[in-house]
Amino acid sequence: MRIKWWKVVGLAGVVGVAATGVLVARAERRRRAYTPEEVRERLRQRHAVAQDGTSRGSRTSDTGGHIG
Repeated sequence: MRIKWWKVVGLAGVVGVAATGVLVARAERRRRAYTPEEVRERLRQRHAVAQDGTSRGSRTSDTGGHIG
Protein backbone atom coordinates (compact mmCIF):
# COMPACT_ATOMS: atom_id res chain seq x y z
CA MET A 1 0.00 0.00 0.00
CA ARG A 2 1.40 3.34 -1.06
CA ILE A 3 0.93 6.48 1.04
CA LYS A 4 0.29 9.70 -0.85
CA TRP A 5 2.89 12.42 -0.27
CA TRP A 6 0.25 15.02 0.57
CA LYS A 7 -0.98 12.86 3.45
CA VAL A 8 2.51 12.77 4.93
CA VAL A 9 2.88 16.54 4.53
CA GLY A 10 -0.53 17.10 6.13
CA LEU A 11 0.28 14.82 9.04
CA ALA A 12 3.62 16.61 9.56
CA GLY A 13 1.76 19.94 9.60
CA VAL A 14 -0.69 18.70 12.23
CA VAL A 15 2.17 17.41 14.39
CA GLY A 16 3.97 20.76 14.04
CA VAL A 17 0.90 22.73 15.10
CA ALA A 18 0.35 20.44 18.09
CA ALA A 19 3.99 20.76 19.17
CA THR A 20 3.81 24.56 18.91
CA GLY A 21 0.67 24.57 21.05
CA VAL A 22 2.43 22.52 23.71
CA LEU A 23 5.36 24.95 23.81
CA VAL A 24 3.06 27.98 24.05
CA ALA A 25 1.06 26.39 26.86
CA ARG A 26 4.24 25.50 28.76
CA ALA A 27 5.57 29.07 28.46
CA GLU A 28 2.24 30.48 29.62
CA ARG A 29 2.21 28.23 32.69
CA ARG A 30 5.76 29.27 33.51
CA ARG A 31 4.85 32.95 33.14
CA ARG A 32 1.76 32.65 35.33
CA ALA A 33 3.72 30.85 38.05
CA TYR A 34 5.23 34.15 39.25
CA THR A 35 3.58 35.85 42.19
CA PRO A 36 2.79 39.55 41.80
CA GLU A 37 5.60 40.40 44.23
CA GLU A 38 8.10 38.38 42.17
CA VAL A 39 7.03 40.25 39.04
CA ARG A 40 7.43 43.60 40.81
CA GLU A 41 10.89 42.62 42.08
CA ARG A 42 12.03 41.57 38.61
CA LEU A 43 10.76 44.82 37.13
CA ARG A 44 12.56 46.80 39.82
CA GLN A 45 15.79 44.95 39.06
CA ARG A 46 15.44 45.59 35.32
CA HIS A 47 14.69 49.26 35.98
CA ALA A 48 17.73 49.59 38.24
CA VAL A 49 19.96 48.04 35.58
CA ALA A 50 18.53 50.40 32.96
CA GLN A 51 19.09 53.41 35.21
CA ASP A 52 22.69 52.38 35.92
CA GLY A 53 23.38 52.19 32.20
CA THR A 54 24.75 48.67 32.51
CA SER A 55 22.27 47.17 30.07
CA ARG A 56 23.42 46.24 26.59
CA GLY A 57 23.10 49.04 24.07
CA SER A 58 22.59 51.77 26.66
CA ARG A 59 23.78 55.25 25.99
CA THR A 60 26.48 56.92 28.02
CA SER A 61 25.74 60.11 29.89
CA ASP A 62 27.86 63.24 29.94
CA THR A 63 28.99 64.99 33.13
CA GLY A 64 25.71 66.95 33.32
CA GLY A 65 23.71 63.76 33.61
CA HIS A 66 22.03 64.26 30.26
CA ILE A 67 21.88 61.37 27.87
CA GLY A 68 23.78 62.21 24.77
